Amino acid sequence: MAVDYGTLKKGGFMRQKQKNCFSLRIKVVGGQLTAQQLAKVAEVAKEYGQDYVHLTSRQGIEIPFIKLEQVEEVKKALADGNVFPGTCGPRVRTVTACQGSKVCPNGCIDTEGLAEEISDRYFGRELPHKFKFGVTGCQNNCLKAEENDLGIKGGLKVDWVEDKCIRCGLCVKACRQNAIVLDEEGIHINREKCNFCGRCAFSCPTNAYDTTEGYIVSFGGLFGNHINKGKPIIPFIEDHDKLIKVCDATIAFFEENAKPSERFKFTIDRIGLDKLEEKVLEAYNS
Repeated sequence: MAVDYGTLKKGGFMRQKQKNCFSLRIKVVGGQLTAQQLAKVAEVAKEYGQDYVHLTSRQGIEIPFIKLEQVEEVKKALADGNVFPGTCGPRVRTVTACQGSKVCPNGCIDTEGLAEEISDRYFGRELPHKFKFGVTGCQNNCLKAEENDLGIKGGLKVDWVEDKCIRCGLCVKACRQNAIVLDEEGIHINREKCNFCGRCAFSCPTNAYDTTEGYIVSFGGLFGNHINKGKPIIPFIEDHDKLIKVCDATIAFFEENAKPSERFKFTIDRIGLDKLEEKVLEAYNS
């Protein structure tokens, strides 16, 4: 009986050089697995693989040397530990994320929660080619948002609260963009220089900044045979629902315009960035 390698790949089982062997990609969202899930992955790797796993560059886990005849057995064993296969091929891939504001002192947004939401909404969706989301919590950019087809970087819009300020100047020292000036009249924020890093607010000992969480979204990132830094269209998206509308519009644009096996960056180049901007702004303003 012929082996349907396409279906196996869609289900996370990638062919190895070794005959009849597959490397199984585990579904990991935002780099998070529980201790129980890790224990189950280790158990399966020991029983069905060669007693080791591979950690991928996108926060994934792969179990090599799974035999073809054991595929269904492995899937069942993993499911018993609430672990499931990932996906490969032309579809939305694993959503990566840093630890964000739940753990990191520099985090501006809940990256893990957003990664889960994006994964629930898009993971595995069939597209002309692979499509990658990456969510990073701040301007430190640990997840390298601009390398993704659609990258999301957390940020904070800040407003000075005069009656709470003690004029200590810590925010001026903390700002790496030189966007804050303190003089006899108080604090002045240069909005053109501000990159929404939030360091001023985090450094303030008296909470003299009101903050608004938001998202800096980049489009068309690519890192492989070709390298391209994703570009923003909207400087700062404050509204969560508008962010999701922008994501929907981006996926729809790719789905409707891409040729088979064409990455998003090349679709943008061929169709025109202005056409993508039109769709993104239409969604954002709706």
